[in-house]
Amino acid sequence: MSFLLRSARYLAQDALRQALEPGAHVVDATMGNGHDTCFLAELVGENGQVIAFDLQADAVERTRQLLERQGLLGRCTLHCLGHEHMGQVVQEPLDAVMFNLGWLPGGNKAITTRWETTRQAVDTALYLLRPGGLLTLCAYPGHPAGDEERERLTLYFAALRPQEFNVLHQRFLNAGPGAPECFLVQKQG
Repeated sequence: MSFLLRSARYLAQDALRQALEPGAHVVDATMGNGHDTCFLAELVGENGQVIAFDLQADAVERTRQLLERQGLLGRCTLHCLGHEHMGQVVQEPLDAVMFNLGWLPGGNKAITTRWETTRQAVDTALYLLRPGGLLTLCAYPGHPAGDEERERLTLYFAALRPQEFNVLHQRFLNAGPGAPECFLVQKQG
């Protein structure tokens, strides 16, 4: 059997594989260890651009090193800046924005994304998406900040006008209360 139900991250990546073409302009709103930034850099190709954000210098450095090892650094612009400042850096329309909420894997778990700043970033991302553009967001409940983000994002995305956005929310019902959940939001054309 070639089809497997997989994680929230896999669903987000699979949607982006289908949505993006070489030359795309995208944002990684939460750099982390750089795996999503690297994934996006491969998808956009030599003529594409990835703009990535993280407020932790350690995350930016880890990402820079990974991209350098993979030969993809030239396609990326890295910002040691919270994703809520995306609109100060990005003005051009985007083909996609990828969020992977929570804390830096292997980092300080006290430093986590928060609803207030995530909301600002999502507002900006939805505004910047070109028609047909895709926002992917993986939320990680199971800790207070993650529970709040997931709850508020569910309400926020449910209130988007269907004439402007299509919204899909995926979660594994039998995976337990802390399992990651994926939101896919596509701007209408």
